[in-house]
Amino acid sequence: MLSSESAFRVLARARALEAQGRDVVHLEIGDPDFATSEHVVEAACRALRDGATHYAPPPGIPALREALAQHIGERRGIAVSPEQVVVTPGAKPALFFALLALAEPGVEVLYPDPGFPIYRSVIGFCGAEPVPYPLREELGFSFRLEDVRARITPRTRAIILNSPHNPTGGVIPAANLAALAELCVERDIVAISDEIYEFMDYRGTFASIAAMPGMSPAERTVIVHGFSKTYAMTGWRLGYAVMPTPLAEAMALLMVNSNSCTATATQMAGLAALQGPWEPVQAMLDAFAARRKVLVEGLNSVPGVHCALPGGAFYAFPNVRGTGLSSAELETYLLEEAGVATLTGTGFGEQGEGYLRLSYANSVERLQEALRRMQAACAALLG
Repeated sequence: MLSSESAFRVLARARALEAQGRDVVHLEIGDPDFATSEHVVEAACRALRDGATHYAPPPGIPALREALAQHIGERRGIAVSPEQVVVTPGAKPALFFALLALAEPGVEVLYPDPGFPIYRSVIGFCGAEPVPYPLREELGFSFRLEDVRARITPRTRAIILNSPHNPTGGVIPAANLAALAELCVERDIVAISDEIYEFMDYRGTFASIAAMPGMSPAERTVIVHGFSKTYAMTGWRLGYAVMPTPLAEAMALLMVNSNSCTATATQMAGLAALQGPWEPVQAMLDAFAARRKVLVEGLNSVPGVHCALPGGAFYAFPNVRGTGLSSAELETYLLEEAGVATLTGTGFGEQGEGYLRLSYANSVERLQEALRRMQAACAALLG
């Protein structure tokens, strides 16, 4: 059975409170609060005016597939051909189709806990067994190789990775990826690497398992990616995946049977985003880095809360065990009593108990207001 995302549940509740006249600070939704760059918008408008209103090839327009192959290959120092790229209406279909092609009854797929809830949902929908592996706060929310190894069985077909990570903001060190790559090659396991937050690595150390020996997209890695986060294009629904060519052919067939193609003008906008200029993206990334500092410093002054500095994405994942409430109870308390919308860590898996996810896709002023409210609410809670 498919499940939903807690972010949309909390957003609906927050909107209902706002309709009653309450002021709510939104830290629940992972949607960059920046407008799409003007040159990208203009590229889409120009494409529509020029007649790009018809079907595109199911795996994507050739110019965009070529540009993505070059982009992914140069960033990771690997060879990627356009035939390995499939463009999808958002990154979720790329993940969904990869799992439809790989997962089936009798198969196990490992996924991170805490982690994006759609991983577990889609694995189960495909009939496979979802097997969580823990991410640990003391490791910057990376994994222990022993934890992964202990969960591998003869039925394990794939492992899902996400770095930089939702919900924790953790970044997997290159050494961990190299060790995991050796294990995947040894045990013939496919890596599905969700890299949609690639450019939101504030330490400048982004590493992909696809760059490790034996793990290229021509061999055993599926890179899931998209334009939503980096280019502030969440509403455009433009994603893609890079994978072994036979799998790309299967994914293109799934596109034929589901969406026919990704909107042609949207793909032209994506091509413009890739070709630059980069300055609008960098300005957004710089703003996120500044907000991260404000939010984390403030969280560490909230009674009962402590928060490590996340390495990437635009989420903080504070430890809230000191408040004495469960994650779900604190989520409700902060929304109802303080007007601050957050997400319970358990919405991302059992290992999320004792944590909240806060998105800093909001202005510094609103983040500071949220922190003032949280400080007052948690002080009152703890007496």
